[in-house]
Amino acid sequence: MWKQRSKYVIPTMIIVAVAATYMLVNYYGEVQTYHKVIIIIGAMLFSGLISALLFPKDEHNVDEKKVGNGTK
Repeated sequence: MWKQRSKYVIPTMIIVAVAATYMLVNYYGEVQTYHKVIIIIGAMLFSGLISALLFPKDEHNVDEKKVGNGTK
């Protein structure tokens, strides 16, 4: 289960970490470094949790009744 989801979760977490770092460094310079690190880690973990819950468990398992393969 985790192997199928990890190919979506890990890149999502990395993208969020890079975006949060860029935004905090360039736009919010007055925020202390310690708080920036906490914000980045929190955003990364939250996005990983959300993406793990939202992406499908098994993307290759297709229900034939819902697809309607055209044969009768």
